[in-house]
Amino acid sequence: MEQQEMSEDATMVRIGQAVMLLHAGDREEARNRLGELWAEVGEDGDPFHRCTLAHYMADTQDDAGDELAWDLRALAAADGLTDERVARHDSSVAVRGFYPSLHLNLAADYLKLRRPGAARTHLTRARAAFDALGDDGYGDGVRAAVDRLERRLLAEEG
Repeated sequence: MEQQEMSEDATMVRIGQAVMLLHAGDREEARNRLGELWAEVGEDGDPFHRCTLAHYMADTQDDAGDELAWDLRALAAADGLTDERVARHDSSVAVRGFYPSLHLNLAADYLKLRRPGAARTHLTRARAAFDALGDDGYGDGVRAAVDRLERRLLAEEG
């Protein structure tokens, strides 16, 4: 039933197609498709769609300031999400599980923008949300990425 519900969400299917383009290296086409979807969903649309779109749209940006703006949109949309809405897409995921990755992305953006204080704030917030991560590949990957970024931040502050 979960698979059936997921496949019925045409917006998520289209986001997935754009993400496949992104992962295949076609950032421009992915950015174009995600931008079209963003225009359809709108600033006040479904927070799950907005969070997902903004999260991936950030990855298509060439400018660190633009990437930050999209990551901030993803965080704002997550703040408007409920576990019930997320469960309609994947019943094994809770909203609080999004925050470690969202804060990691913001920390990376701020580091690129040479704002180490803001980067450290978001690394701290990512770590504070680690209890929401599972003991699985995804959780391990996010924790390792936070560790790597923290080491990079320390080296740059060094």
